[in-house]
Amino acid sequence: METPDNATEHTGIAAQDWATASADPQYRAAVVDLLGALAYGELAAFERLAEDAKLAPTLGDKAELAKMASAEFHHFEQLRDRLTAVEAEPTAAMEPFAQALDDFHRQTAPSDWLEGLVKAYVGDSIASDFYREVAAHLDSDTRSLVLAVLDDTGHGNFAVEKVRAAIEADPRVGGRLALWARRLMGEALSQAQRVVADRDALSTMLVGGVADGFDLAAVGEMFSRITKAHTKRMAALGLAA
Repeated sequence: METPDNATEHTGIAAQDWATASADPQYRAAVVDLLGALAYGELAAFERLAEDAKLAPTLGDKAELAKMASAEFHHFEQLRDRLTAVEAEPTAAMEPFAQALDDFHRQTAPSDWLEGLVKAYVGDSIASDFYREVAAHLDSDTRSLVLAVLDDTGHGNFAVEKVRAAIEADPRVGGRLALWARRLMGEALSQAQRVVADRDALSTMLVGGVADGFDLAAVGEMFSRITKAHTKRMAALGLAA
């Protein structure tokens, strides 16, 4: 999926740097919320990948997941340091999002190695697509950071290779994983909507109150793009959307 950052010429807040844009207290609050949500998401991803490594069938697979977990923790550190740099307390910024994200991970706990791979590839990618869409409306400094921490940790190609091999070995696996991926899609979108709805500054930014955000029609188009990207990933895995 082409990132919105490359798709349009930046105007308004998106053409400003942080020093200029943060003069608006509502915008600053929205960005602190966004970075807090992202930071906790990266920390949770680190914990989950480290846990999933225990399910890995081979030592090589375990090492690969450990490497990805390390990359996620580095992303968390970048976001934590940025929050500190803009004089926001990182723990306080993350706290409002912990319950929603913990609930999502509890409700979508994988039962085996393959479900864990699909969750990391499909579920995390849906969240990343959402944050990339939002990033297009942020100041240049914040946008650069957000896009940097959304870089693929290598999980995509790894998951595709392993899942497709498993389906080739036993085609029955495909039906189960397709159902699992559809559940992940629904849960991830619900979780994203909950996170935004619970934070006034963030929701106001998204619907155009600050930062030249989305209008209601654009919100629908955004979710349509996210859904299309999900369908492509399912096809890459060899699963029916």
